[in-house]
Amino acid sequence: MDSTPPAAGFAAHWSAVEPGYLNTASFGLPPDRAWDALQAAQADWRRGRTSWEGWGESTDRARQSYARLIGVDAADVAIGAQVSQLLAPVAAAVPDGAAVLVPELEFTSAVFPFAVHADRGVTVRTAPFERLAERIDASVDVVSFGLVQSSDGAVADYAGIVAAARAAGALVVVDATQACGWLPFDGSLADVVVTGAYKWLMSPRGTGFVYLAPAARERMRPLAANWYAGEDVHGSYYGLPLRLAKDARAFDISPAWHPWVGTAPALELIEELGVAAIHAHDLALANRFRAGLGLPAGDSAIVSVDVPGADAKLGAAGIRTAVRNGRIRASFHAYTTEADVDAALNALVG
Repeated sequence: MDSTPPAAGFAAHWSAVEPGYLNTASFGLPPDRAWDALQAAQADWRRGRTSWEGWGESTDRARQSYARLIGVDAADVAIGAQVSQLLAPVAAAVPDGAAVLVPELEFTSAVFPFAVHADRGVTVRTAPFERLAERIDASVDVVSFGLVQSSDGAVADYAGIVAAARAAGALVVVDATQACGWLPFDGSLADVVVTGAYKWLMSPRGTGFVYLAPAARERMRPLAANWYAGEDVHGSYYGLPLRLAKDARAFDISPAWHPWVGTAPALELIEELGVAAIHAHDLALANRFRAGLGLPAGDSAIVSVDVPGADAKLGAAGIRTAVRNGRIRASFHAYTTEADVDAALNALVG
């Protein structure tokens, strides 16, 4: 059995990361294999020595990886560019007069797609994140929430929210952008699971996925129908009749090739390392950070703290974090080390 500590094994896949990066909740850092694949594709593009089809194959590799990561059928996964774009047809399918329940501080990309339908009577209600499940009743048609909250890293009571939604007959829409890649979860429990890939999936910005359960998909219209969403992609370049894929690919948008070239190997590495192992690694570092600040252990790879002067202290020490709602938000992922955590603690508390 390999006795190499997980952190040491993980670090070998990120040879260029500078110490002190604690900001994956803003954007993840590419593993070497993703970076190298992207550079090779751009060099080929620059020199005109290949065609695009090879780049396009990365899209389906990534789709397959995402499906395995969240435990769903790849035929039920559509690809796109951003969370709001992927949720647009979901929101457009919500009936006139529907009520959508979201957490009070939910990231707007998972709220605005529903809110823009106010002109047809769609209302968006809010509830405290920790009380979301108890606020779901028969008057709620859709519950949309981040599995992990962007602002402070709070982890949703996924099973409890799903159970309450099923009892009320409400559609369950999950934004897994701050969860997928470090938090194990069963995507098939929801009706819709959308994920931007540039954070914990450590991919170039501009790639994303959405799981669309067949029953939910039947209510939706592929409003961005295009050649790439065709049943036979290469036979869908020109003219009528409409001939879209029979599965979730009907909701694909034409992919930006190079970002997908970097996305596929990043997701494949996550599969190799194992989400459970990444989860254990990330939580251990997050809780090392919390302990150093005198805080109890938590269940998230994202830690939000209020320490006077923290932003300036961390910045002066070369530690990269983010500020959300006036608090420091630090996030810990596969390439983070104990030395990174200790450097941050030294900057904050000496």
